[in-house]
Amino acid sequence: MQAVTPIVLSLVFGWIVLVNPVWSQEEMTVVDNSVFDNPQRPPAIFDHEAHNEKAEIYDCAVCHHVYEDGELVADESSEDQRCSDCHGLKATDDQPALIKAFHANCKGCHQEQGRGPIMCGECHIK
Repeated sequence: MQAVTPIVLSLVFGWIVLVNPVWSQEEMTVVDNSVFDNPQRPPAIFDHEAHNEKAEIYDCAVCHHVYEDGELVADESSEDQRCSDCHGLKATDDQPALIKAFHANCKGCHQEQGRGPIMCGECHIK
């Protein structure tokens, strides 16, 4: 019985660490803005699952991109990371600041596709 306990604990821990982040992202209803000290607007309303179904997005890498040496890496996805894991509050020579990355990725796609919210109050609902 004592030998089984570490195995069970390892399985539970592995499930929490590896599987739970994927589920929690699918259940996402707002964009996490906790990294901003003093946000000017409320977090963007964003139902991850409903958005992807309506936009017919099936490839995570469409939004969750990976860049190496300034080049987009094909067939690589960063869905297991938060945007703030790569993008800081300030821009660097090779990366836009987090707020610009959010807006360029989301709003840029909406403009390119000709549908979806592009005005501040359409996403940041008070």
